[in-house]
Amino acid sequence: MAGPEAAGTRADRFLADAIGSLSRSRVKALIVAGAATRDGKPLRDAAEAVRAGSTYALAIPPATDALPLPQDIPLTILFEDRDLIVLDKPAGLVVHPAPGNQDGTLVNALLAHAGEELEGIGGEKRPGIVHRLDKDTSGVMVVAKTERALRTLSETFANRDLDREYLALAWGVPQPPAGEIEGDIGRHPTDRKRMAVVNRNGKHALTRYATERAWGAACALLRCRLATGRTHQIRVHLAERGHPLVGDPVYLRRTPAAARLLAEPARGALLAFPRQALHAASLGFRHPVTGEALQFSVPPPADFAALLGTLTNDGSA
Repeated sequence: MAGPEAAGTRADRFLADAIGSLSRSRVKALIVAGAATRDGKPLRDAAEAVRAGSTYALAIPPATDALPLPQDIPLTILFEDRDLIVLDKPAGLVVHPAPGNQDGTLVNALLAHAGEELEGIGGEKRPGIVHRLDKDTSGVMVVAKTERALRTLSETFANRDLDREYLALAWGVPQPPAGEIEGDIGRHPTDRKRMAVVNRNGKHALTRYATERAWGAACALLRCRLATGRTHQIRVHLAERGHPLVGDPVYLRRTPAAARLLAEPARGALLAFPRQALHAASLGFRHPVTGEALQFSVPPPADFAALLGTLTNDGSA
């Protein structure tokens, strides 16, 4: 029953607040579909003002199966409860089905791992992808299991109210060794598959970096933090500064001059590395339901670690 304090509130907002686990847009869709009543009579207008003393009800249908099929793909789970999953995504795993990658994705794996526990997001049993890592970027990811968790975590990421750090192996050594790279990012004007620092129609982007270790002037291991979250942001900003990531198939357009400063076998190992050397090393945020501070860190995967080992052992100029 609606109390006097709810009078005048939109019906969809009132019901969403009362239920707590559904977004207002989802409640609105259910109202339009005929799932809501006021005093036992159909309520069809989501914007109708709530009447104090009236009883509102919403019939929430069971979540339908997600379109992607569950697939038994091994996952490294760092943390899991009824609201979310934190995992260490391997390089080579696409996050979400898309043309060219309809299966074998992280979503397929999550449906197999936790499909029966998913309460439904937008009325569909599926995991809530809060943020993405590129196919060939490894590291820590968080995924929502409930609509409430997805909504809160999405706000956390949008507000940058979190702690996230990447390890990046770049050609050359940025100067100064620690600082900021700022530049709007948008679609490349001639190559639509790439992003670029642009003068117009881009979105503000800011990357903070610090040099963890340098091998002469040939390459450097950087710790990068994102003040914004744009597509390919670290890759684009470092390439714009003349320090593309080792192995980057999109933004490393030619053999870098810095490669000549490395001795073999390190030079050959870096030039042959088959993916961008980028790893989401740590992620810290507050639990979307309990408010508990959570922090997760994972070391680079075996191929990245082996590359660093080769540099350490044989990377003298």
